[in-house]
Amino acid sequence: MFDKILIANRGEIACRIIHTAKKMSIKTVAVFSDADRDSKHVKMADEAYHIGGSASADSYLKADVIIDVAKKTGAQAIHPGFGFLSENASFVAAVEAAGIVFIGPDSHAIEVMGDKIESKKWAVKAGVSTVPGTADAVTSIDEAASAAAEIGYPVMVKASAGGGGKGMRVVESADLLEEGMNAAMNEARNAFGDDRVFIEKFVVKPRHIEIQVLADGKGGAAYLGERECSIQRRHQKVLEEAPSPFISAETRQAMGEQAVALAKAVNYRSAGTVEFIVGANQDFYFLEMNTRLQVEHPVTEMVYGIDLVEWMIRVAYGEALSLAQRDITPKGWAMEARLYAEDPERDFLPSIGQLLHYREPDGEGVRVDSGVEEGGAISMFYDPMIAKLIAYGKDRDEAIARLGDALDRYEIKGIQSNRQFLSSVLENENYRKGDITTGFIAAYYEDGFAPEQAQGTDLDAMIALATASVWQAAKKMSFGKVQNDFIAVLDHDEAETCQVKVAEDEAGLSISVNGTSYDLSFDLADAPLQGLYKGLINGANYGAQITRDQHHVTITKGAMRESLQILPSHLADYLTYMPQAVAGAGADKIISPMPGLLTRLMVEVGGHVSAGQNVAVIEAMKMENMLVAEASGTVKSLKAAVGDNLNVDDIIIELELDDNA
Repeated sequence: MFDKILIANRGEIACRIIHTAKKMSIKTVAVFSDADRDSKHVKMADEAYHIGGSASADSYLKADVIIDVAKKTGAQAIHPGFGFLSENASFVAAVEAAGIVFIGPDSHAIEVMGDKIESKKWAVKAGVSTVPGTADAVTSIDEAASAAAEIGYPVMVKASAGGGGKGMRVVESADLLEEGMNAAMNEARNAFGDDRVFIEKFVVKPRHIEIQVLADGKGGAAYLGERECSIQRRHQKVLEEAPSPFISAETRQAMGEQAVALAKAVNYRSAGTVEFIVGANQDFYFLEMNTRLQVEHPVTEMVYGIDLVEWMIRVAYGEALSLAQRDITPKGWAMEARLYAEDPERDFLPSIGQLLHYREPDGEGVRVDSGVEEGGAISMFYDPMIAKLIAYGKDRDEAIARLGDALDRYEIKGIQSNRQFLSSVLENENYRKGDITTGFIAAYYEDGFAPEQAQGTDLDAMIALATASVWQAAKKMSFGKVQNDFIAVLDHDEAETCQVKVAEDEAGLSISVNGTSYDLSFDLADAPLQGLYKGLINGANYGAQITRDQHHVTITKGAMRESLQILPSHLADYLTYMPQAVAGAGADKIISPMPGLLTRLMVEVGGHVSAGQNVAVIEAMKMENMLVAEASGTVKSLKAAVGDNLNVDDIIIELELDDNA
């Protein structure tokens, strides 16, 4: 076996590969950029070497520098992880030319499968079911219109060299084709340096199902079932699971056999994924083959009990695949939630900053793959993923319950995250029934996401917990002497108040909310009560997070969030004197909603803009974000210029609003 391997990646996937390498007694070499100098993967590896600036182009995409580090350190092989150089055929060729083993497929497989047009041709040859569409890239609007008319709307315009949801647009009708095609081509050119696009049929009520394959390049190949990846936002996966709640055993076998046939056709070696779009009648069509490890691979590992990274290393070393297809069967259910540094309440804009407080959940059936630590920073230079949270159960219901509980116990402070949004999806009735498509998030979160307001006993339990937090803090500050009568005032409805009484006993606190008692069992010495609540309420486990600032408390649990004030009852008369929150920038100012680079300004001083008009583009974390005017008016001044690095709430454009705006 290899003595030492280099990992040409960063973050959680670098940490994941190091974990398996250590298990196999293989030494590891990490590489890092300026931004990642103190990152977790650097600390975990046996050796670590600086390779350049923070931008990917100055570090993780510098093939020659990475290969030089491998040669200098004596690394016998390079594992690329995913993203960056993982599907770069020229990098593979350069690695092999340097006498180093690439832990993945050869350059031929990467080249033919990395081009969506070429891969579709190979799929057809291998007998794989494919979506109706153009065999080659379309070069003009007229050609695209002709092809779309023959295929039938809706169609998908897709970048040939694309991936990660970039360079893709769904076009519903002929009059929207030109706009969609131009947008896809521009995005593809910026992301991949290749603006070729092709047209294919858009499957109605589609599910995104993928098949995991392992192959040794010697004729041995097997499939490890399917992953359901339909919960997506802007073509980026959010929640994945294995197996799928929709696919039958017969369909699984048919898809698996076709995936293996394609792998054998290109003499594939390593772990790879064949992705399919599946219709309502379980009709399935080839999308693409990812010639690398997938982000969502942990759910397959947990259901099938197979370490995919270990097998990648073994077949790269030359071992034959010893897994027999008849012995590969799923056991239980696994789900993965991708925790992103983004703000769901601001249209999922990236959130950049330091992790001031970070605690990962644990427990039976819970796994966390992360590349961050408390005190570390989420940078604008890379993907906004914080971690992958995986839960395993004997069935789907248990996996959902464990994942939901783990999300409640995941503590992330200093940046915004999509933690509660993920909880909201898990709590959706149709999601729980497995009634999902790739349009799920667009359908249920058309107006964006906002935490739910608690109702009934859920609300009363939160009031009890908030009161306990304030009571504990007051008791500590007053050396044990504290009153027990309080009033709770809800932030969203100051007219709604309730009386709360606190009684202390040996087990904890008994808190009466409008006459109904809630028994909180926890360590009374653990004051002040805030952060993660680790106790019981009325005898049942209760996972919630508490943020307290004096008398003001915010409680989050699942998709619910409640902010309220807990005041000694004798201060109730002072409520009318409390100041209201100050509103932010008005419609006459267009501000930066996040840190990022201003890449385009579409207005000039003196020009007129209409409500809803696109005015500027900010780029962060490899995504372009369009800013629009909230109201019509004349541009009074430009406070930023293209190329400026902006902070949150920096003013970009000032408007003189129209009289009727």
